[in-house]
Amino acid sequence: MSQNSQNTNTNSGTNSNTNTNSSTNTNTSTNNNTDSNSNTSTTEQQDSKQETEQSTEQNMKQDTKEEKRQDQDQQEKEKENDENSENSEKSKQNKDQNAKKNTDQDSNEKEKEKKKENKENKGKDQSDQKGQSDQEKQETQQDLPLTGDLVIDEETLRAVFTDCSDVIFHSFETAGFTSALCVYCVGLCDTERLERQVLTPVQEIGMEAAQVPLSSVKTVETSKEAAEAILEGEALLLLEGSNVATTYPLYKAANRSTEEPLAESTVRGARDGFTESLATNLSLVRKRLKTPALKFRTRSVGESSNTSIALAYVEGIIDASLIKEVEQRLDRLRVRDILESQYIEEDIIDQRFSPFPQMIATERPDVVASNLMEGRFAILVDGTPFTLVAPVTLFSMLQSPEDYYQYVFMSVFLRWLRYVFYVLSLLLPSAYVAITTYHQEMIPTVLLLSIARAREEIPFPALVEALIMEIAFEALREAGVRLPKQVGSAVSIVGALIIGQAATTAGIVSAPMIIIVAITGIASFMIPRYSASISTRLLRFPIMLLAGTLGLIGVMLGIILIVIHLSSLRSFGAPYLSPVAPTNAKGLKDLWWRPAPWNKPR
Repeated sequence: MSQNSQNTNTNSGTNSNTNTNSSTNTNTSTNNNTDSNSNTSTTEQQDSKQETEQSTEQNMKQDTKEEKRQDQDQQEKEKENDENSENSEKSKQNKDQNAKKNTDQDSNEKEKEKKKENKENKGKDQSDQKGQSDQEKQETQQDLPLTGDLVIDEETLRAVFTDCSDVIFHSFETAGFTSALCVYCVGLCDTERLERQVLTPVQEIGMEAAQVPLSSVKTVETSKEAAEAILEGEALLLLEGSNVATTYPLYKAANRSTEEPLAESTVRGARDGFTESLATNLSLVRKRLKTPALKFRTRSVGESSNTSIALAYVEGIIDASLIKEVEQRLDRLRVRDILESQYIEEDIIDQRFSPFPQMIATERPDVVASNLMEGRFAILVDGTPFTLVAPVTLFSMLQSPEDYYQYVFMSVFLRWLRYVFYVLSLLLPSAYVAITTYHQEMIPTVLLLSIARAREEIPFPALVEALIMEIAFEALREAGVRLPKQVGSAVSIVGALIIGQAATTAGIVSAPMIIIVAITGIASFMIPRYSASISTRLLRFPIMLLAGTLGLIGVMLGIILIVIHLSSLRSFGAPYLSPVAPTNAKGLKDLWWRPAPWNKPR
């Protein structure tokens, strides 16, 4: 501002000087004129003076006005510049503040995210460290080698069996005054044999006096092997100064004897069945197939239960790729505990959500031996009498072991009868509902009139009537299974008769419907495999709903969907509808006919 004012003052000064110079020049000119023209009058001189004075005054006024205007313009420009600069500074400040705020918010959010990540990482690290420490502790407790110091080895084993009151630690001295420790599990180990055959002779005579066959005595070197031997039912003996422990297989025989399976009874055939002991089951299979080609591959499955299972197959008959596939699926098992063979079946089959069984569960050793000779494999599980056999087909589910124990013509007749009643168990109620509801013209006149008289006072349509009776029949069947044997069969039979008679007299259900449901139940009982009959019982209800809404078109739609599903179903790579689809001429011999035992397809 001060520099601009100084510039304006200098400009005004220069203007004034120029004006004064011009006035002096005019004055000198006039004087010269007056000297040269002495004849001019004084009036003219006065007029010229007045004019010059007026002109100088006007010039001065104009100059001052111009200076004022310039000063005002400059002041306005300076104000505008100042305002613009202030606005720019404010905008810069606002931008800087917003940027700072954004950066602060971003930094705060980043810090929060970092804190959360750090917390999560810390928690994960802590949990991982805890899990690793627990695993390391368990591993170190189970994998420690035996030191020979009886005190240290006892502490290690007691740490493994913490809070296991059924594991007994018995300390004593041998006849040679050597400290010894005997560890065994009550209930799994025969304590009477242990006392008679091991403890008493060792304390009175010495280690060599133990009355146990040397061929069955084993040695262990780590705490893990010692724990596994104890849990198997063996007695563990540790001596002071020896880093090797001795195990005595004094198993307690708590298994039931081999009995005929109730669910797979036959008129002619073997009467023995599998038990809950894996060793017994293996011996039953080996007794029927006395060949070195019969292989058993045992392993432990289940993180907590540590259940022993055995994969059985006949080398040279079964496909080698099938054995590799089965072992890969067993290796992928991630089951915490296995209490029954169904635990394994659900995890290794091809399609878990299919209603059709993809493995045979049998209690008969002869069935397992027969399937092994046909190129299949079997999985025997410790603790259950049910053995899994695969791969299977739909038609193998409808074959009974008695087919090969009877005369050929009788076997073929019963097999065809079984096929027909399998279809009836699936479609008979649906066909009755569809025909009586939408296609009465398909029924003969006399039969149609009798059905109409029976249904004259029934308030429900045929679909509702069929659903009521089927649900009641399934409930009676389940009640008969769950009740004790002495009462179950009587309750199921008497209950069905009473309920059926009461329903007909009350006018809730017609007599033809009771006949249809009874035939359907008998047909489902003819299926040899219980798992195969379950699938028909489940699929019967959706097909009945299709029949009640669409008639025979709905029944055909249900059949098409089932056939499509069966065509895509596989049992360990084998088509479920073989040998029909895809067609196998050799396999058809065992489908429509019962071949001779020496001509049985493999």
